[in-house]
Amino acid sequence: MQLFNAVRQIGKAHLKYNQASRKKVPDGLWIACPKCQQSFYHKEIGLYRVCPLCGYGFRTRAKTRLAWLAADFQPLDTTLKTINPLKFPKYPQKVKQAQQITELNDSVLTGIAMIDGHRVALGIMDPYFIMGSLGTIAGEKITRLFELATIQKLPVLLITASGGARMQEGILSLMQMAKTSAAIKRHAEQGLLYISLLTDPTTGGVTASFATQADIILAEPKALIGFAGRRVIEQTTHEQIPADLQDAETVLQNGFIDQIVPREQQKAVLSQILRLHESGANE
Repeated sequence: MQLFNAVRQIGKAHLKYNQASRKKVPDGLWIACPKCQQSFYHKEIGLYRVCPLCGYGFRTRAKTRLAWLAADFQPLDTTLKTINPLKFPKYPQKVKQAQQITELNDSVLTGIAMIDGHRVALGIMDPYFIMGSLGTIAGEKITRLFELATIQKLPVLLITASGGARMQEGILSLMQMAKTSAAIKRHAEQGLLYISLLTDPTTGGVTASFATQADIILAEPKALIGFAGRRVIEQTTHEQIPADLQDAETVLQNGFIDQIVPREQQKAVLSQILRLHESGANE
């Protein structure tokens, strides 16, 4: 009995020591990858915010992506703001919070930029703005971007990251699918280039419209790309789907995208595509 009590006291002492030690370790030193489920030291994430173990690209703010890719950026339509068309409860507060987090007026940043010396109309969706959802303002900004690119004879690069249509705007959100598609068609009729880069996640009405209507469709490694979510598919089909069904690699194998491009290579690949397009247009 004395031995048992002694062991118990030692165990309590170790537990108390471990708890005290944990308090001394700062939060955020270790990052868990949502794709491979492994943890790694925070400094290993690097400039491009990529898991060093599986290559998954963490969800990233639009302005961070802009810094990687482009220079001489001239933003467009920064004053447009939703007026809560359906009077959805607490929606204005949600929008205001997202604006503070992202420093954007809505879920997409648009403007004219230079990528390695090539002028391009650029749109970058931000997954931190209500999950990059497509609402009336985002749809208007993307439409205006294509219309300006058509007038100025510019290629368009659109980087998508979205959970789909924004439920707080109902049918008005879904209408943006047709609206943006019409602008893309007018741009294409002028023989102009449209490149889309699908990042994690690209789903719902965004996948069903402008994300997959490009001349060249690129994607990031391990990005989730699909229309309906996993649970919806399984509830509808009454079948369990493969874990990697909506991974970019599977989507590539089935011919829905053209190439998977790691973040550190994106600027070079995009520059090459834009250069080839310009060369062809000048012949």
